[in-house]
Amino acid sequence: MEALLLLIPLSVLLVFVALWIFFRASDDGQFDDLVGPGLRVLQDDDRPHQAAPEDQSSVRNSNSSGNNTTSSILRK
Repeated sequence: MEALLLLIPLSVLLVFVALWIFFRASDDGQFDDLVGPGLRVLQDDDRPHQAAPEDQSSVRNSNSSGNNTTSSILRK
């Protein structure tokens, strides 16, 4: 019987803590998109990755130098 004096307030406190965690997660947007992350796992990722911006600039430089070479060859 003395155990109930400890367990009842402890269980009530545990329920309030669980409700506080639930409402805090709800306010932070934890449950806003429940479908999106599950669908992203199923999507195929077969497309090649796009080059990083640094790689694109080096490609442009090589193309521009290639055009200069081509144009210099055409001038001769």
